[in-house]
Amino acid sequence: MLIRTATPQDWPAIWPFLHRIVAAGETYTYPRDLDEDQARDLWMLTAPGRTVVATDPDGTVLGSAKMNPNHMGPGSHIASASFMVAPEQAGRGVGRALGEHVLEWARAEGYRGMQFNAVVESNTRAVALWRSLGFEVVGTVPEAFEHPTKGYVGLHIMHQHL
Repeated sequence: MLIRTATPQDWPAIWPFLHRIVAAGETYTYPRDLDEDQARDLWMLTAPGRTVVATDPDGTVLGSAKMNPNHMGPGSHIASASFMVAPEQAGRGVGRALGEHVLEWARAEGYRGMQFNAVVESNTRAVALWRSLGFEVVGTVPEAFEHPTKGYVGLHIMHQHL
């Protein structure tokens, strides 16, 4: 698997799975009716942020991640990131590879920590992955996410010192 900086030419491969994941409403706080232009603006970052894609040897986009400062000014030394893996690619280690890549990027850029602001607590696969990569839940906002089938569930704030 190759992880590289995303280009505008990658967007047509990212949009279908990003759209499916967001429309399902189970794991992201984005509006379920997010349109393509809004999604591109949210996902395809420029410096100081960065967007990457994970591809297989034939160039098929398997997933994507975006990374950026979590806050501006005095809070800009903490990074954040978001991840999307094409559902049909689940179980291949794409999320782990992207997570490891993002952590390496944040360390190389001099960030002191990484914080995920809204990990849906019912997304147990993601929570387990982030824990296995060294993140801890530092707090949970109760009933902060309206899941389409589980009702109101918590949003974890997860953090790792770098």
